[in-house]
Amino acid sequence: MRVLPEPEWRARAAAHGARIRLITGPHRDRARRGEAHPVLDFLFTYYSHRPARLERWHPGPGIVLAGAPDVPGYHRVEGGMVLDPPERVRRTAAFVRELLVATASRPPQLSCFGMHEWAMVYRSAEVRHAAWPLRLGAAGTDAVVEALPVRCTHHDAFRFFTPEARPRNALQPIRADQLALEQPGCLHATMDLYKWAYKLDPATPSELVVDCLELAVEVREWDMRASPYDLTALGYEPVRIETPAGRAEYAAAQTRFAERAAPLRQRLIDLCDTLLDA
Repeated sequence: MRVLPEPEWRARAAAHGARIRLITGPHRDRARRGEAHPVLDFLFTYYSHRPARLERWHPGPGIVLAGAPDVPGYHRVEGGMVLDPPERVRRTAAFVRELLVATASRPPQLSCFGMHEWAMVYRSAEVRHAAWPLRLGAAGTDAVVEALPVRCTHHDAFRFFTPEARPRNALQPIRADQLALEQPGCLHATMDLYKWAYKLDPATPSELVVDCLELAVEVREWDMRASPYDLTALGYEPVRIETPAGRAEYAAAQTRFAERAAPLRQRLIDLCDTLLDA
């Protein structure tokens, strides 16, 4: 057990609040205005952790908060309060560890070029972000899907493919394939580090949750810049994956994101080990 003096943990809690509100604050403002955002809403809709939960600071397991009042989910020990992770967190940790270790064991694949977003609108009269035009139009978008290979390894992206796009994918991933297919070059696998961090809430140190969320924000912005939508009015310059230069740009970004994700993935694995050994 490590004891955090009250001034130290209160300062960390305050710093966390200021940092996370840079993300939750604009989201709350948009929600009050009834304003949808095709890029950033994803972090609060597809990912389901509520802003109020994000703003609540937790130190992680094995940390005694000196001078802390009684808090639900914590128990009192000599010197202060310590987190008491619920059993469901320990059960979740077993799966999360297995998945993240498997993912880390593989080399990144850099040949998907973000085609998943294009496959989600292929030959469809309905698009997910109907308020925003397709950069190449419907026919141009379909032509790109037909001209380039589709190599999505992520089940939760693949399940949103249109029926016409599914047979074009090199794989037909299902949920049961996740442990066998997840790989660190996938932008969705990198964003999902945020999901695994909050799935272990309240055991995940809040600083780690925000580290994962901040990376997910950057990855999501890149993901949508490479999508078929024209989002220049929001300040997102397109990554033109229909061109060789755009595909090279996308693969370079995948490499950078995979490198940045690796230490976060390891921190989550270490957290799972702590929870499973407790």
